[in-house]
Amino acid sequence: MTAPLRKADEYPHDLPRELTPRQIREYIDGPAAFLGGVANVIMQLSLKPVGYGVMESDVRSGSVMVHPLKRLRTTLTYIAVAMLGDEDDRIAYREAVNVSHRSIHTKPTSPVKYNAFDPTLQLWVASCLYWGMDDLYHRMRGPMNPEVAEDFYRYSARLGTTLQMREEMWPPTRDAFYAYWEQTLATKHIDEPTRAYFNALTDLKMLPYPLQFLFGGVHRFIVTALLPQHLRQEMGMTWSARDERFFAGFLRLLSAVWTRMPTVIRLFPYNFYLADMRLRRRLGRRLV
Repeated sequence: MTAPLRKADEYPHDLPRELTPRQIREYIDGPAAFLGGVANVIMQLSLKPVGYGVMESDVRSGSVMVHPLKRLRTTLTYIAVAMLGDEDDRIAYREAVNVSHRSIHTKPTSPVKYNAFDPTLQLWVASCLYWGMDDLYHRMRGPMNPEVAEDFYRYSARLGTTLQMREEMWPPTRDAFYAYWEQTLATKHIDEPTRAYFNALTDLKMLPYPLQFLFGGVHRFIVTALLPQHLRQEMGMTWSARDERFFAGFLRLLSAVWTRMPTVIRLFPYNFYLADMRLRRRLGRRLV
């Protein structure tokens, strides 16, 4: 697979454009939400404070192992609000997420210190979300126009600034981001408790057994496909050139169909979850 274009000298030196939520819709594909979900969770939680913050969380109502559908909704709603929502949407969802995050901090028996409000942890989570979107766009559609890629990258800071990450923490260029990403990713080590949690997610242990049996193998294949090689090794997963060719062919077929769909279909489920969040706000219901 050809590496994404991302060197600073490959971009025009014009002033950057400020993309809008309406413009950004052209570069977001709904299937990424379903294909990349668990692989992206593994990336995020490979940072130990993030991983233990999730695994030790007292907020059982938000646990993917207890309430997988609710967790899917809240996670995809966050991405939808960050990327497609207006400022009122972002403020409302930040306040709702903050309520859930207040109890997520180091426990007396925790092997690492963590706090869900730590902006450095949020930087890593936002970086994983952006990397996953960029990777799947490139796999499905090919390299993004370099100028657009840089604009899309800057816009994606909203994945962190919708919470407590400060905008100046986001690397200033896509080239700087990938330097940060590759350097940080290389330091990640998955310990045994975290690996067991990741394997349970990968094998769909949160679902009824018939669904585990039917879809667990396919899901493990997709998760393996979308993990960076370093994390595949940490997970003990194998991936061959033949696997890569098969998965690339699958994504090309999916893209050939999906990118020709009307925007309202192509954006699903992000547009659905954004509309759901706005309806919940109007009705005074819980957002998270």
